[in-house]
Amino acid sequence: MTEEAVTTPALSFPDNYIDEDPQRSLQELTKALEEQPDDAEYYCQRSYAHILLRNYNDAVLDAKRSLELQSNNANAFLRKGEAEYHLKNYTSAQDTFTQGQKVDSSDSTFSVWIRRCEEKLNVSPTPELATDQQTSSKYKHDWYQTESQVIITIMIKNAEKNDVHIQFSERELNANVKLPSGEDYNLAMFLLHSIVPDQSVFKVLSTKIEIKMKKAEALRWEKLEGQADCHLKHFTTDSMHKYPSSSHHTKNWDMLMVEIKEEEKNEKLEGDAALNQLFQQIYSDGSDEVKRAMNKSFMESGGTVLSTNWTDVGKKTVDVNPPDDMEWKKF
Repeated sequence: MTEEAVTTPALSFPDNYIDEDPQRSLQELTKALEEQPDDAEYYCQRSYAHILLRNYNDAVLDAKRSLELQSNNANAFLRKGEAEYHLKNYTSAQDTFTQGQKVDSSDSTFSVWIRRCEEKLNVSPTPELATDQQTSSKYKHDWYQTESQVIITIMIKNAEKNDVHIQFSERELNANVKLPSGEDYNLAMFLLHSIVPDQSVFKVLSTKIEIKMKKAEALRWEKLEGQADCHLKHFTTDSMHKYPSSSHHTKNWDMLMVEIKEEEKNEKLEGDAALNQLFQQIYSDGSDEVKRAMNKSFMESGGTVLSTNWTDVGKKTVDVNPPDDMEWKKF
């Protein structure tokens, strides 16, 4: 019997895994590189872990090593550029992002970072980026926070859900929207504090895009982007009603929350969504008898009948009554 060689499968370290615990990921990637010292992807992923831990010099070294092993690794260009940017080496970062864009021109993230470098260097953007910047400046965004969440509102109307792409990582937010006009809107942020990517969500409404990011800690964010200082502030009773935001004046966020909920309540829905909203409103405003009638008719009819008349449904079993063009089956 011939003894076959056993190949150990490569470990996988996706970004969301590294986001969850960058220190643990750093240790695991270091161990993996001891066993496979020429793995370009491991170096690239460890560079990302270093960025999250703010070890920017080490992040640059790992990204460089990744590119030595695999010169067309667009993600390694991205990590190297990010680390250089945070080291305030804006010229080097801009050059790195430009090289990465040549490798993968479809990734709009490079354009966003190049524009940020140009803003830091105070130089005129390229024509393509200038157009992108003008597009983004047409649409305002604002933010506020609760004890557990940071909420960003982008005032873009009539965006299609399939055209909205939001990426969360522990300290970064990237939003890309294909506008009805065919133009692209991009918003990239390096966040002041950490969030929980897996518990962060977004919602596309007819009047706006709402992004809700789950805070990793119940800290008061003094601003949305930047490097956090060591004097961290936790929520107190006095601060609960005056949350920092992108505006230059204090807002009554309790009142704003009421307005947002009212706006969502009045959101124009269509089809099944509109019908479900109507049923929810009837149930919410109905008497105990109306609620009992709705529950009984829905359950007994297998979801084919919804009645609010307790006098009628309370004295009999509600039969299954599917629409004419449908056949009801019991599973």
